[in-house]
Amino acid sequence: MKLAFIIDQLDSIKTSKDSSFAMICEAVARNFRIHILYQHDIALINNIVTGFSRALTLTNDLLQDKRWYKTSDISATPLYEFDAIVMRKDPPFDLEYVYSTYLLELAETQGALVINSPRGIRDHNEKLAIAKFPQFIAPTLVTSQPHLIREFLSDHQDIILKPLDGMGGASVFRVHSADHNINVILETLTHYGTRTIMAQRYIPEIAQGDKRILLIAGKAVPYALARIPKPGETRGNLAAGGTGKIQPLSARDKEIAEFLGPELVKHGLMLAGLDVIGDYLTEINVTSPTGMQEITKLTGFNVAGMMLDAIEDSIK
Repeated sequence: MKLAFIIDQLDSIKTSKDSSFAMICEAVARNFRIHILYQHDIALINNIVTGFSRALTLTNDLLQDKRWYKTSDISATPLYEFDAIVMRKDPPFDLEYVYSTYLLELAETQGALVINSPRGIRDHNEKLAIAKFPQFIAPTLVTSQPHLIREFLSDHQDIILKPLDGMGGASVFRVHSADHNINVILETLTHYGTRTIMAQRYIPEIAQGDKRILLIAGKAVPYALARIPKPGETRGNLAAGGTGKIQPLSARDKEIAEFLGPELVKHGLMLAGLDVIGDYLTEINVTSPTGMQEITKLTGFNVAGMMLDAIEDSIK
């Protein structure tokens, strides 16, 4: 089988933890032929969505971030000639990302299998998508109006503010009712009332970890990666210095996963990462959810293998 991965620059991949790397290694172990594309390699030529791809082979230096691969010269291939295209480009979800989803959606009409669905990615903002499942979320406000955020803060006393297009905990603020910096924080995040952001009631259970639950083809991986904030920090993201801890899914985790799994599959989202703090769903990651390697290393459960099984089932 012939798979194409749309990812960030190969030299930027951290082989010790990157989920795309884990999937590529699993695919190679299954004798798949792997091709790599970058976002700018997708083009519409003579009405055919085409990828300028590089065939990838693994080297013996899999643990060396910049020595783990070799690539061929670039060749142009209609995307429908691949058995599947795995979209793994990291955010930010900017206009270039949107244009990529348009081209990939057109490729689907020409016979390409794209994972995750480009429309599914486009329609599920990773912060805002939780609003489709209000029964699982903490009190939440989405607005660009500072006075509404101040009212929300007055009601809940302790809140989290975050942009709708961030990742890795970037620009996430915890604000208390007595915080003297509230005005400048709101000015910065909303760009003086011109940019929409999200406010959520602070969930104290963050001290026990921001749990990443992976859904593959609608089914939950049986372990969560709980990301524990470092001392003095409210963000559990590993990129913000959090520490990963593996734990089995709780009854509430399973309830959330079992409800969302089939709903996300309906939208072509084969791989999703649910973020759960305490008993509350806080984000739905659909662009390039990570956590596979951490779970596999600490439990022995082959998460990338589960993902490749799902891809093979979709190709058959």
